Amino acid sequence: MIFTRRALLAGAALAMTLGVPASASAADLIAILTPSHDNPFFKSEAIGAQKRAEALGYDTLVLVHDDDPNKQNELFDTAIARKAKAIILDNAGADATVAPVRRAREAGIPSFLIDREIKESGIAISQIVSNNYQGAQLGAEEFASLMGEKGKYAELLGREADTNAGIRSAGYHDIIDQFPDMEMVAQQSANWSQTEAYEKMETILQANPEIKGVISGNDTMAMGAWAALVAAGRTDVILVGFDGSNDVRDSILSGGIKATVLQPAYRQAELAVEQADLFLRTGSTGQDEKQLMDCILINADNAKRLETFAMK
Repeated sequence: MIFTRRALLAGAALAMTLGVPASASAADLIAILTPSHDNPFFKSEAIGAQKRAEALGYDTLVLVHDDDPNKQNELFDTAIARKAKAIILDNAGADATVAPVRRAREAGIPSFLIDREIKESGIAISQIVSNNYQGAQLGAEEFASLMGEKGKYAELLGREADTNAGIRSAGYHDIIDQFPDMEMVAQQSANWSQTEAYEKMETILQANPEIKGVISGNDTMAMGAWAALVAAGRTDVILVGFDGSNDVRDSILSGGIKATVLQPAYRQAELAVEQADLFLRTGSTGQDEKQLMDCILINADNAKRLETFAMK
């Protein structure tokens, strides 16, 4: 990648403001902060970032904030105290994360965000996220087609504090609401949780036994919903998820869940580390702060090619 002299000088000035050295050494530390690794999506991010950072010669500090803003604050303090050279972050809230990212910046530590944006620009160096709206539209188009563009359905939403939850829901409805014979009879948040999704799906089924389909804000909730449907003997219900997990891949291949949307978690994490390394060495990533990566529809036609949030 080629940078102009002006771009490099501007980036170097920013790096100097952050207190970032012109080059990184093998002893430099990159901190990797994600939600719980119980969710394979976040585990994939952590592994992708860790492997890429270590391949580039960095030490790594892998930490889990469990989507708890207070815990995330403590982990930022840890990264600052350990004099990390950069932070790779899948954050614990679009609003709550602004302050710790700013605090790290003031301490001379640049942050590189993945998966979820924060509600302020100019304090993180990169915000690399899936094109959730584009991906949700892909999922919604497949869902509407599978439903025959008619019938009653339910939607499982993610965490309210997560901007991705709202973006995905908007993408779903901008497609589904075009079909007047498709009727949403329930819309409930399961907070990205498999257990909560199981419980919410049980309640939805009891209140709406005639339900024909379910569209889920992520694969973890989709797996919980599918388990509840199986337990109720309702494997006829059409279910579509979002993320591209191996669990949902296997369900698709066995005729269970019908589709999901792959967001490239592993590659996003690698890319964030590569941009951190480039920034530390040159003072610039050569990219805009906000960066979108398109998603891919996964169904029975291509599910065999899916492996750990990436296509073979």
